[in-house]
Amino acid sequence: MKDGRPQGYIAFTLHAHLPWVIHHGTWPHGLEWLLEAAVETYLPLLRALRNLERAGLALKANINLSPVLLEQLAHPAFKAEFPDYLKRKIQSTQEDESYFRQSGDEHYAKTARYWREFFEQAQEDFAALGGDIIRGFRHFNDAGLIEIVTCSATHGYLPLLGTDESMTAQVKTGAAAHERHMGRKPRGIWSPECGYRPAGKWQAPVAAHGTTEAGAAFERMGVEQALAEAGIEYFLVDSHLLEQHDTASLYRAYWVDGPRAREHPVAMFPRDPLAGLQVWRGDTGYPGDPHYLDFHKKRWPGGHRYWQVTHSRASASEKTPYCPDRAAERVRAHAEHFVSVVYQALMDSLDAERPPILSAPFDADLFGHWWFEGPAWLEQVARIIADEEFPIALTTGSEYLERCGTEGFLSIPEGSWGKNGSNEVWLNPQTSWTWSHIYKAEVTVRAMATEGKWRDGGLGERIAKQMCRELLLLESSDWQFLITTEAARDYAEHRFQTHMDQFRILELAWGEFLEKGSLTPVTEKKLAVIEERDNLFAEIDPGLWAQRAS
Repeated sequence: MKDGRPQGYIAFTLHAHLPWVIHHGTWPHGLEWLLEAAVETYLPLLRALRNLERAGLALKANINLSPVLLEQLAHPAFKAEFPDYLKRKIQSTQEDESYFRQSGDEHYAKTARYWREFFEQAQEDFAALGGDIIRGFRHFNDAGLIEIVTCSATHGYLPLLGTDESMTAQVKTGAAAHERHMGRKPRGIWSPECGYRPAGKWQAPVAAHGTTEAGAAFERMGVEQALAEAGIEYFLVDSHLLEQHDTASLYRAYWVDGPRAREHPVAMFPRDPLAGLQVWRGDTGYPGDPHYLDFHKKRWPGGHRYWQVTHSRASASEKTPYCPDRAAERVRAHAEHFVSVVYQALMDSLDAERPPILSAPFDADLFGHWWFEGPAWLEQVARIIADEEFPIALTTGSEYLERCGTEGFLSIPEGSWGKNGSNEVWLNPQTSWTWSHIYKAEVTVRAMATEGKWRDGGLGERIAKQMCRELLLLESSDWQFLITTEAARDYAEHRFQTHMDQFRILELAWGEFLEKGSLTPVTEKKLAVIEERDNLFAEIDPGLWAQRAS
């Protein structure tokens, strides 16, 4: 049926991101997050991609490696720590196996060996990449087997940023980092949390720190304009943003309409909600299958998992032993079911001349970290869809636009894929204080960048660049998310306060520089410590924050 002319497409988008954790704690929150993600998600995804490549197949997914994640994967601190982390994990599996053998628990001892082999495979994979995980993804990107897309620099939530300059700087800094690591400009972007805001009057939802009123509403650019100025061609939005258009389809791409949309059109792909539910719902979706590895119950020390889900409401004491072989059997069945769901969703619009597209975006850490069998499931889906008799093919965002184009222009309202489709996960009574500080810092950086005195090629530029880095880190939407969900509230509040304190130190240093042209030894030392601690985006350009012409 396909014969080079599929009647429909599916595009996975996997969003891989972690906040900046280098030099900011280790366990339970901090660098451990990055180490876990590397061994449980990034290397297994690369393994699945490699298996498909050997079979002459491709996942053709859009994979977002956020710019701040790329900076961390390339960082010497991660590259030095990860091999030691793997050695510790292997040693703990050996200790587990010895314990289980002595206890007469042969099944658990066998599972401990399974974990040892898993981490030994990670050792081999990391060594084969020369310690460069980015290189692995770049290979598949260069071969056209996946498409690496970008994100705002530190996952700043674009609809709530307080100035157009901060919004464009997040996007352009991210795109520049992507190009440096990937060797090519990004064509697509993951707008954090699928967040969007159209052009028009905007008023800050909270007053900037030190003021009592939010100020008058003023004209703002839409998110699509910030993307267009960075050369971005497409992004994803949540399905509910198209509800106002009765004839709009979730299985087509559209140009986003706006005041300057025709100058550089940016396409949007709506998320399909039904297919997504099959994958990410822990209770009714695939990850909740009784035979899959249970995420929550772990054996300490070591933190390895030996139990299966059992059933969705099983307590820790009720969990039964995990059997990898039995779980592998379920992977194929769930892959076949998902492909049938995709077919049912597209069957009424299948057309070789105007093929529809089902967009299925997910957080990448669902695959491997939260759902251990997830990477194998993706591989199986790709193998099933590759069947020549199946009329639907896998594709990437840019490939689909090149082959099929869009259905024209649509205007959409503000929204996200978060709770109730709004901004409330990131802006609520628990997090409003963070935005008060962010809005003040954004105006401060804009004034500094606009004045231009940082362009001295020396000390002024050093201070200005670090101020921009700290602002980007303040703007990371992870802090509000972790506070709201209480997943790691204390850590998030501490991290936000740390970057706020460092920003204030830099602000004082900037004033000292303007007054004296130099810094005292004490201030110079503080600057050096902050630069060493938050040494991301080496080529950051403070000029991106200069005030735009009205």
